[in-house]
Amino acid sequence: MSSEPTDPRDKHADEFAPESQEQPGLTEDMRTTPDHGEETYRGAGRLEGRKALITGGDSGIGRAVAIAFAREGADVAIAHMPEEIEDADDTVRLIADAGRLGVSFAGDLREERFATSIVTDTVNQLGGLDILVLNAAYQKDRESLETIETDEFDRVFKTNLYAMLYSARAAVPHLQPGSSIIVTASIQAFNPSPALIDYAMTKAAQVAFVKALAQELGPKGIRVNAVAPGPVWTPLIPATGWDGEKVEKFGQDTPLGRAGQPAELAGAYVYLASEAASYVSGAVLPVTGGKGL
Repeated sequence: MSSEPTDPRDKHADEFAPESQEQPGLTEDMRTTPDHGEETYRGAGRLEGRKALITGGDSGIGRAVAIAFAREGADVAIAHMPEEIEDADDTVRLIADAGRLGVSFAGDLREERFATSIVTDTVNQLGGLDILVLNAAYQKDRESLETIETDEFDRVFKTNLYAMLYSARAAVPHLQPGSSIIVTASIQAFNPSPALIDYAMTKAAQVAFVKALAQELGPKGIRVNAVAPGPVWTPLIPATGWDGEKVEKFGQDTPLGRAGQPAELAGAYVYLASEAASYVSGAVLPVTGGKGL
């Protein structure tokens, strides 16, 4: 693998095939396949022997993080929706290809029992839990505030906030000093779009959660941080409900002129989970293509 620097503007495509999907989006149905680092990520043993749980680990950023963690030496459990089983199976296969133990749990994280059970199941099947990545999320394009249906509002908040709280609450008793919790927040927490108003609200709440929990768990030696992605090409994007032109031009409003790929996020999670970030807690790490928080 070459160590020569690449021009970040040209590293990946700056346009996508116009496409749409129903929620939840699936990798197999995407016309432009995301790069999760399958062919490019090289590990260096930075997470050797760790045990990780990633919610929404079947595709997109979650899959990229699962690949990176496994190649860095961690065993990895992922949680996903039942209809995402094919994506999840592919991710578990990639974890196994890295020589690590991979397991998956299918269910709806909005259900407290499932969001809690994935923690105990991870501990039982992997032999512990050192890294919790709270990544699962739901978003949908909104025409206006007055047209948001209550069921949709509930779905966004229960997926992005309730589920996160359920899993984190269950995980804390299992985490030892040196453990790490990482939340996938968003640039939307700081620079919200009207068409994603409810999603942006949950992402702002996640940032508050990270900062408060970092203060609570710091004395126990447990670090809590967030990654704030900008526009990243994942199955969630064609499933958001945007028109073909918006999908095609997705991410072109960044200073780098394109959307990010999931593989370009993985290193941020590895860093925050690793000993290199031993003095980093309560931080929000932006990976936005230059868009300001």
